[in-house]
Amino acid sequence: MRSRACGVTDADLVAKKLAAIETWVTELRRLSRPEEIARDVREERFVEHTLQIAIQAALDVASHIASDERLGEPRTHRQLFELLSRAGWLDEGLAASLRDMAGFRNILVHGYAEVDTRIVRDVVEHRLGDLLAFVAAIRARIPAR
Repeated sequence: MRSRACGVTDADLVAKKLAAIETWVTELRRLSRPEEIARDVREERFVEHTLQIAIQAALDVASHIASDERLGEPRTHRQLFELLSRAGWLDEGLAASLRDMAGFRNILVHGYAEVDTRIVRDVVEHRLGDLLAFVAAIRARIPAR
């Protein structure tokens, strides 16, 4: 049996992914040492991996909503956030930032280019709030269970 909340098939799954994003952002804020990323391979890998899984969770949530709400078929991960923006789930500024994060995640996962530690540091120091804004925007549309 499928539970429905604002058209979302599995609101519990979405809630777990959103909570995981919050946890990973908290860990990055508490445990990371951005100034050490360029000098310490363990720090770099911790930060990169934690960013990767947090961004992937946001993509998973976006994909789930886009599918259940029948928002269209994205050709890329980046387009998921565009679909959510067009449907009123996200404002355009947040969607643009999340599209950039999806592209960054692709670099982390697939190694399309050498990862620039300055970008990694910038994301940790200045962009984690975008992931939390995504969590808040989705929660605002899905009733608490």
